[in-house]
Amino acid sequence: MITANDLKTKGIACLEESLANQPEAVITVRGKESFVVMRIDHYHYLREMELEAALYETQQDLVAGRFSQESIDDHVDALFTE
Repeated sequence: MITANDLKTKGIACLEESLANQPEAVITVRGKESFVVMRIDHYHYLREMELEAALYETQQDLVAGRFSQESIDDHVDALFTE
């Protein structure tokens, strides 16, 4: 974990040191976990996995018939009248 004070005094070097052997690091503020930092390649990997999961979920919805073929306007109207 990185304290906000460490980050303030050591700057980026503190982050580089913390991320040298782990994919992400937690920053604490006044002893409370507040932020997570990670290398950009790890962020891109997580984002890709998130998009893959969304694609899989969409494919499962299509297979299960959970979709409609109405117009966008009709769909939006239906969402707001439910």
